[in-house]
Amino acid sequence: QVRLVESGGDSVRAGGSLRLSCSASEFAGYMDWFRQAPGKELEGVASYSRGTTTYSEALRDRFTISKDRASNTLYLEMFNLKPENTSMYYCAANPCPVQSGLSRPDAYKYWGQGTQVTVSS
Repeated sequence: QVRLVESGGDSVRAGGSLRLSCSASEFAGYMDWFRQAPGKELEGVASYSRGTTTYSEALRDRFTISKDRASNTLYLEMFNLKPENTSMYYCAANPCPVQSGLSRPDAYKYWGQGTQVTVSS
């Protein structure tokens, strides 16, 4: 069973930056980032597939996804954070690529417990 562990979440002021990490216990396939704010649905943030990156349109200018394949670790660098970015951020993985994965969280087999990002104004 693949285990995903997120880290790096914190409370920051608006304009700050954070780097989230997601460490997989073993090769997990295709790993992506999602987030969920209180009272809102799960939202796709960024996807990484064989070097190709995809972002939520509203976040592409301030978020960067990357992956260290050797260590099975996925990263999400977030710049110029805004209060509306406050969410629990989750790492998800699936053995096979998920087409339009950011809009299909139900298709992912493995999920981490999440790491909280809180941005104050």
